[in-house]
Amino acid sequence: MSSEPSEPISLAAALASFDDLWSPRIVTAVNDYDVRVAKVEGEHVWHVHDHTDEFFLVLEGELTIALREPDGERTVVLPRGSVFTVPRGTEHKPIAPAGASLLVIEPTGTLSVGDRHDEVPAHVDVTTGHALG
Repeated sequence: MSSEPSEPISLAAALASFDDLWSPRIVTAVNDYDVRVAKVEGEHVWHVHDHTDEFFLVLEGELTIALREPDGERTVVLPRGSVFTVPRGTEHKPIAPAGASLLVIEPTGTLSVGDRHDEVPAHVDVTTGHALG
């Protein structure tokens, strides 16, 4: 991102600018982190970010995140307006049966399928985030 002052960004307009699922767009950067928005529906892949936490904010819809933790598997449900941080090294799988829109904060360059992941189906975009617009 530029060091020049920028204009405010409408998250609704950013989300309206694309239709691709599981294909985040970078709306801005904060220090060395991307702020990304994504439209999701169905299931993502089980994956792990070895070196970073992953922050989720549900803008629309509802997101379930399945987690594989040392004490076993569990799921967390994030209704609209909820936030959750998946700790680094935790295997997780986001799921949105009815669809959702998300804001995700991750270090610039972080792959949407993490450092280790299940086989990636064709509908999942393996990306470090696309430029908005």
